[in-house]
Amino acid sequence: MIESRETLKEGECHPGAHIAYRYIKLNASPTLLESLASCALSGNRLAEICYETLRRINNNEIVSDRYLMGLAWFIYDLNNNRGKHESDN
Repeated sequence: MIESRETLKEGECHPGAHIAYRYIKLNASPTLLESLASCALSGNRLAEICYETLRRINNNEIVSDRYLMGLAWFIYDLNNNRGKHESDN
């Protein structure tokens, strides 16, 4: 199998994951963790995943690039859109 420079190798971390991690560390507050925990308890799937990812980051546990980037995007969207989504129209 020929590997392409444009494709991640198996086990290779996405290069943007480092940016996502830094963004999370700069923008995730204790209040966010509490809010995610509350929403997760009510069955919100996005909150369940984001809460667990943030909990793992805070405890210096291993987190995959996929989860890092998803959490960073969630926090970015939360901070920049404040509920302004197409589904809200």
